[in-house]
Amino acid sequence: MHGNDTPRKTILSQLIASLLMMSTGSVLADDIRSLPPVEVVSRYSLLGAADSANEGAVGQAQIDNRVVARTGEVLEVIPGLIVSQHSGEGKANQYFLRGFNLDHGLDFKITLDGMPINQRSHAHGQGWADINPLIPELISAINYRKGPYYAADGDFANAGSANIYYTDSVDRGIASVGLGQSGFYRTLLSNSPKFNNGNLLYALELSHYDGPWDKPDNYRKYNGMLRYSEGNSANGFNLTAMSYSGKWNSTDQIPYNDYKSGLISRWGTMDKSSGASANRNSLSGEWRQSDASGTVLFQAYMIQNYLDLYSNFEYAADSQFNQRDSRVTSGFNLARTWNIEGLGKEATNTLGLQVQNDNIHNSLNSTTARVQNATCQTVIAQCRSDHILQSSLGLYGENHVHWNDWFRTVAGLRGDYFRFGNRGLSSSTGDNNTDTVNDFIASPKLNLVFGPWAKTEYYYSVGNGYHSNDARGVTIGSGTRSEGLVKTFGQEVGIRTEIIEGLQTTLALFQLDSASEIVYAGDTGLTEDSGRRSRRTGFEFNNYIKATKWLTLDADFAYAKARFRDAGGSGKYIEGAVEGVASISAIIENQGPYSGSLQLRYFGPRPLTEDNSMRSDSTTTINGKVGYRVNKDTKIEFIGFNLLNAQSSAIDYAVGSYTGKDSSGNNTVAHSEADGPYRVFHPIESRAFRVVLITRY
Repeated sequence: MHGNDTPRKTILSQLIASLLMMSTGSVLADDIRSLPPVEVVSRYSLLGAADSANEGAVGQAQIDNRVVARTGEVLEVIPGLIVSQHSGEGKANQYFLRGFNLDHGLDFKITLDGMPINQRSHAHGQGWADINPLIPELISAINYRKGPYYAADGDFANAGSANIYYTDSVDRGIASVGLGQSGFYRTLLSNSPKFNNGNLLYALELSHYDGPWDKPDNYRKYNGMLRYSEGNSANGFNLTAMSYSGKWNSTDQIPYNDYKSGLISRWGTMDKSSGASANRNSLSGEWRQSDASGTVLFQAYMIQNYLDLYSNFEYAADSQFNQRDSRVTSGFNLARTWNIEGLGKEATNTLGLQVQNDNIHNSLNSTTARVQNATCQTVIAQCRSDHILQSSLGLYGENHVHWNDWFRTVAGLRGDYFRFGNRGLSSSTGDNNTDTVNDFIASPKLNLVFGPWAKTEYYYSVGNGYHSNDARGVTIGSGTRSEGLVKTFGQEVGIRTEIIEGLQTTLALFQLDSASEIVYAGDTGLTEDSGRRSRRTGFEFNNYIKATKWLTLDADFAYAKARFRDAGGSGKYIEGAVEGVASISAIIENQGPYSGSLQLRYFGPRPLTEDNSMRSDSTTTINGKVGYRVNKDTKIEFIGFNLLNAQSSAIDYAVGSYTGKDSSGNNTVAHSEADGPYRVFHPIESRAFRVVLITRY
């Protein structure tokens, strides 16, 4: 948990609310904003509030101090989380946490105001989590939790979860213009004037970025939102409309051997016709009520998502493939908390219901330069088209009791029912893959908290979680079917202490077992169910230091060991599983008109093959910014990325074979599986600078 001394009472009140989960008997386990405002003017303490050492919250003040090159990196405020990219800017990021290569979101749950960001049975990968539609300046708080220990968290929340919340209003209007190298520009306009009995919050974001690539990304992003709200964080409602559109060229990973041989530049691409377009539109609403008896939260949403993606991971002309995903996701969340008299000092019960339905049309086709090939029998995969109707119902209960001044418990039970329905519209194998499969899973949870003693608390957490598998694998007509719901089991011990004045420290030791591991397959660019059990063990060590009135330091370290528990494959290492991670930052404030921050990010080496014979290198970058406040309304920020100009990888993979370049630059040279595996990589971008002008009105 990171603290902040900035006297932003409204924001910090929301952060406190996120972690006082039922400790006062007036807050829902999964709603960060349901606690009445709390007066906070200095660094806040989580002792007596948090249910584990791994959970925390960050607000707009901390987010504003981050130096991020792309929207997804906002989530790196979560200790131990790495957010990377292996393709064009508009593609969903690659996430790494607690010994997981989470691919584009599997095993890491992300929500925005209760709406699911992860997409089930997605054309490009299970759990696809694209947060490019996010506008960072509108975030009031991010509530994060790690491990399967929380009853309100369901599908995908094994490594952890991030619940993002937008504000209902801004103190003053925001007008921001940013310019930078490699074709970067961004404009943002936002305000929340009074309207009728509430506020009308609006925001419009336009941005463009080429990157250093020989074939520019040409990422064009259009993003907007409109929200009407009444009431406050305890009693009120909001109605929200959001819209996002993005188009880009894909600069996918390139073969390391070809790069070292001078056949392709560091900024080159193997298939210049790869690229994509995406859009997201949503309508959502939230109603919340609080009184002496407890609280009620109701959230409802309808989301339209579309992706048209062209990729080529084998690099031959006819190895390009097109994945299209068009879906409408609808659902609601309902939670009711009751205060309980006569059980311990304080006690509450929460009952929650979560319903989601996905109406999905997706397809996979073999293409050349974005034109469909006459035959779909390629090395990539079969061609197919599917209509998936996938629905789920999750019911959970949670009991929170403060038994006395030094012991409290949080016991929960969650049950999830899934219906996987698929109507195969076409398939190059002749298998129409039409079936309906039902599955159910129960997930008990328990958190024990001891203390505080000498400003120190101790935690033990244990519980089951799960993730859903792709409906196409669950209903497949030939071959081995995937399980519908894959169980995980985790346990953790932790400590949170403030025994040293000015220092907040947490340490968590964890273990997580999965009944079946999904791994990334480099040759296909898809995820595959290995059918093998896995185990991850590791630790997280996080520190927040208020060194002086003007200097704040954060130092976060994490390490995890990930192994298969069953025989099979070529070894027990899990490809791409993150091991060592570190983040160190210094924030300077209260220095007249000047402010600044500097952050170091370390992304450690990872096994790229199951026998660990090929490993990635580590990547270390330093980013920074300096701000100058011209007057009370206007601020200029000078931002620098990769200040040491490190020549490292953003991400690495191992592939079994590929078609490389010849001396003329054509993709004609076959590199066979017999001589593999081969390393492919996506480079981090070279040193770059941006300037941003921010005016409040």
